[in-house]
Amino acid sequence: KELEKLRKHLNGIKDMEKIPDVAIIIDQKREMTAIRECRKLGIPVISILDTNCDPDLVDIPIPGNDDAVRSIKLILKSLTDSINAGQA
Repeated sequence: KELEKLRKHLNGIKDMEKIPDVAIIIDQKREMTAIRECRKLGIPVISILDTNCDPDLVDIPIPGNDDAVRSIKLILKSLTDSINAGQA
């Protein structure tokens, strides 16, 4: 059962050819393991931070409501548009 859970959450990682350039974290409290791994690997972390989060743990904090779906969609749309514009 535990092996099944690990495969469900981490199976896509083994197929990655290189580490990502940046990690975008939505819920800092829930994703502390991912943030620690990014720190170890030197991957910059962008995170939407609510009032219950620590901005010192991320490289680029974005103040916002990490519980509201509309807020998350708006912020992620803006980030993806900016990333796509930078690659053009």
